[in-house]
Parts: sequence; C-alpha cells; structure tokens
Amino acid sequence: MYFDEPGKQNTKSALEVAREEAQRRRIPYVVVATTTGQTGVLAAELLQGTGVKLVCVTHNTGFKELGIQELSPENKAKIEELGGRVLTCPMVLRSLGAAVRQRYGYSEQQFVADVLRMFGQGMKVCVEIVAMAVDSGLVPYEDVIAVGGTSRGADTVVLVRADSSNRFFNIKIKEILAKPKTF
Repeated sequence: MYFDEPGKQNTKSALEVAREEAQRRRIPYVVVATTTGQTGVLAAELLQGTGVKLVCVTHNTGFKELGIQELSPENKAKIEELGGRVLTCPMVLRSLGAAVRQRYGYSEQQFVADVLRMFGQGMKVCVEIVAMAVDSGLVPYEDVIAVGGTSRGADTVVLVRADSSNRFFNIKIKEILAKPKTF
C-alpha cells in the first residue's frame, strides 16, 4: 500500500495493515513507534484480542527537553491496560551519535540513519525500533511487523527480521507493506 503523502492522516490505515498482515502471516509481534502515546493506544485497541503482542517504543526521556518524557502517563497506562508493552530507552541511531555529531560534525550513526531515510523517515524509525525492542528483550530474533512514521502518526509498515543493535546489519527488511509515495 502506498500513501499519497506522509503523515499522521495515515495512522489508522497503517496500523490496520500491520494488524492484518501480522494475523495473516502469523507474525507474533508488532513493534510501533509512539511519541505521545496516541499511535500506541490506537495500535493497542486494534490489536486487542488478536493474540499479537504489541511493543510500543517511545522517545527517550529528555529527547526534546531535559528531563521531560513526551509519552503521557495516561496513554502509557492505556497501552498497558490493553496488553501492550512500552519501551523507553536510548535510540540506536541517535543518542551517542548525536553527541558525537554535535561535537565533531559527523557520526556513523547519522550516516546509517540518512541512508535509511532514503526510503522515508518511517523506514529509519522501523529499523531502529526493532533493534531497540530486541536489545531490551521484548522481541525475539524473528520476523516482526514494524510501524513507524514521519513526524507524528504512522505511515510506514515493514516486515523485518529482527536483530539487536550490536548486530545491526543482520536486520533484514523483508517486505515493505506500506509507505508514503513522497517524503
């Protein structure tokens, strides 16, 4: 599925693609990026009762503002109440790399992130959150559905062979299930 434009207007459709493909292919995990928790709550509602396990990955605390977590406590509670798991940790393609880039003007993490963005911001997010979920032990080394987006909401869905960040190049994007045509 291709969306005409990137953005949050595609969120429900992207999450429906993730749910349908996870059920059809018997993929046990869906990993979803969520900043404020709105996308995570919608994913939890759509996946409730399907048997598919949901992992919602947030920005690290202090991502935008020192000491501030963008995920609302209410949305976190709702995701967990509906059976989803919430993961908050450093971003594989940002954290230390951002500090290195700020000081020295270049980082390998930024290079990898920019290459993935050639397929759209959501593609970079999908690969990154899968590595984070595996690193945290919430997702095994197997095929998962990942959902990411551009700015807010979701607009990219991929079937990914999951692996950890220290084995980053073993992560395999097996199929693009939805993404924006333009970005």
